[in-house]
Amino acid sequence: MVEFNSRAFIFDMDGTLVDNMHVHTEAWAKLLEENGVEMDAYKFLVATAGKTNREILPTVFGEISEDRITELAKRKEILYRDAYLPIRKPVDGLVEFLTEAQSLGIKMAVATAASNPNMEFILDGLDLRRFFGAVTTATDVKVGKPDPAMFLVSAAKLGVEPKNCIVFEDAIGGFEAAHRAGMVSIGITTVNSAEDILKLDSVVEAHADFTQMRPQELIERYVS
Repeated sequence: MVEFNSRAFIFDMDGTLVDNMHVHTEAWAKLLEENGVEMDAYKFLVATAGKTNREILPTVFGEISEDRITELAKRKEILYRDAYLPIRKPVDGLVEFLTEAQSLGIKMAVATAASNPNMEFILDGLDLRRFFGAVTTATDVKVGKPDPAMFLVSAAKLGVEPKNCIVFEDAIGGFEAAHRAGMVSIGITTVNSAEDILKLDSVVEAHADFTQMRPQELIERYVS
């Protein structure tokens, strides 16, 4: 019999717990427009998903000071939170899925490239933090995804071996990070199509939301 308390689910946040990546992209577009920079919204989203603001901003603005990075990042996140607040909600089926997993004793963590204010905006704003035994953000690691550090740190915090973890992700870089961490992953198709996601290493399933998934079945199928 599977010991559920030695198994873990690790969740990306943006695009996985909430369908908000389009709002992030709109906030980036507004920030870049304010600063006279043109962008292709979809290409920008795919190229930067999972990365931290500290990694993204120099690729867009070139060599800029730490103070300027901080200023631009703060402005972008204010634009995002102001826009997303009126429509903020969990992905369909998420709360039911987390409740069922928690009742089984499955350990759970969030691993997100988001800043702490954005993490709090989602986890506390939607009363989701109660489900998670650990939260790893951009402040806990030196680099974001596709580096596996964020997932490995999360597994260590939970006290679960990487091979016994299932990652839930939406971003290409996140799936690569899971693969490099030695974890299987399940795709949420808020940004990328199921067809594209299922071609990637580590991805075993892809779903539009959490309504058709059952925690016990996933554990028994992939990390038993």
